[in-house]
Amino acid sequence: MTFKEALTTLPQYILPHHFLSTIMSKFTHSEIKVWKNLMITQIIKVYGVNMSESKEQNINNFSSFNHFFTRELKPHARSITKVKNAVACPADGAVSQAGIIEQGKIFQAKGKSFSTIDLLGGDAQRTEPFEEGSFTTIYLSPKDYHRLHMPVKGTLTEMVHIPGRLFSVNTATTNSVPGLFARNERVACLFDTELGPMALILVGAIFVSSIETVWHGIVTPPTIDSVRSWKYQNNETVIAKGEEMGRFNMGSTIIVLFGKDKVEWEESFKAGKTVKLGEMIGKS
Repeated sequence: MTFKEALTTLPQYILPHHFLSTIMSKFTHSEIKVWKNLMITQIIKVYGVNMSESKEQNINNFSSFNHFFTRELKPHARSITKVKNAVACPADGAVSQAGIIEQGKIFQAKGKSFSTIDLLGGDAQRTEPFEEGSFTTIYLSPKDYHRLHMPVKGTLTEMVHIPGRLFSVNTATTNSVPGLFARNERVACLFDTELGPMALILVGAIFVSSIETVWHGIVTPPTIDSVRSWKYQNNETVIAKGEEMGRFNMGSTIIVLFGKDKVEWEESFKAGKTVKLGEMIGKS
């Protein structure tokens, strides 16, 4: 851990993460025009948000900062890969890591890893399909589009809400906090796909006011003390490749898991690469 990373990270161990997230939620959902417009204007300016891609470009028409943050893109602003057996990128962002799950461990950064079983809420049966499988972790910055879409067509089988802290997920914290993504609160969505089992894990972070899915709505808050799950049967929720499956109200990270020998990532799909929703990141 560098000195700069220590300054960024160590205070987070004592911060009241969920309290701060609740306060931030009140600010980001405020419909006071002057306040929400100021927040929107500053984020656009500081982070260089590309508003030309937004379906709604007049900031006065966003009811709140969160409405802006989860803004819809113009039709055809993103192209979903049509390559046969291709895996589409689920989000705009930057690749944190991509690789193989080795001995039940997922690489985080700088010699740090976390276990797949911890990531998925401590259930060995839930974890088994992903042994020695493929994973990728994609970080969404404040400038990015914050809706998440399906990498391949899938049938929902289970959703799991797993309690935890809300550390930041920026580079400094990822490099410094052991087991970060298996410590933060998260929502794991499990699917059956033509490429076998797939998991999409939506990881919360400090100031992330909520995580929601298209079939359930807001999953968190509330803050919980133990894992809760929902089972889905009879093919009741089938989502096509490229369709929206969830969103972050404020930014964070999505982790994608596939089974052993099911997906090979593109050669250029490596840590640090900037990616866009829908582009091909791998194939079966």
